[in-house]
Amino acid sequence: MVERYKTIYIGGEGELIEKKSRFIATVRLVESEEEALQILEALRKKYWNATHNCFAYVIGEKRETVRCSDDGEPSGTAGRPMLDVLLGEGICNVLVVVTRYFGGTLLGTGGLVRAYSQAVQAGLAKSTVIEKIYGVRMQIHTDYNGVGKIQYLLGQRKIPILCAEYTDKVRMEVMIPAGDAGKLQAEITEGTNGRARMEISENLYFAVNEGELIYHDALTRYKNLEA
Repeated sequence: MVERYKTIYIGGEGELIEKKSRFIATVRLVESEEEALQILEALRKKYWNATHNCFAYVIGEKRETVRCSDDGEPSGTAGRPMLDVLLGEGICNVLVVVTRYFGGTLLGTGGLVRAYSQAVQAGLAKSTVIEKIYGVRMQIHTDYNGVGKIQYLLGQRKIPILCAEYTDKVRMEVMIPAGDAGKLQAEITEGTNGRARMEISENLYFAVNEGELIYHDALTRYKNLEA
């Protein structure tokens, strides 16, 4: 299990004009090669009159599937530079298609490499990239004497409280990186003199975007954007 990896939350489109050639970069979240090829086909239909539709994709938390294509551009001037940007950024489960409308002026090998690389960067700049973290959903049960100490420990680690119930006892629910769970449990046990009880209810991936905790289906809520 990969503890952390970067991926796409909301795909976007970036554009670059280079010597009258127009480059349109479309970035999308994909979790299988089949999805990538379906979106690629849809974009080819959308931009049916374009000169080229070059692509690159990285699929799998460990980059198990990596593909790219120059789509008629000189070998090594489009697909590979696009892929190098994705790999350099460390982004997984991503497809980027750069559509080119030829402007009448040849860019040369170096010019093409720069243009396709910059187009991908422009597409990523218009997208929302998140870091998915493998973590645990933990229930913390305590009496009122332990609340302050627990809140202090959570605050130190910047761990948000998902929800809290205050009855005759207190129950808190938090999401934390799996690698931090053991240490946090030990700190809470020590800080409350063993009065707190903790249990892990779920192992899952989560992310934080602009202060919002994202997990389960919310991680892919923007996956099916129109091509």
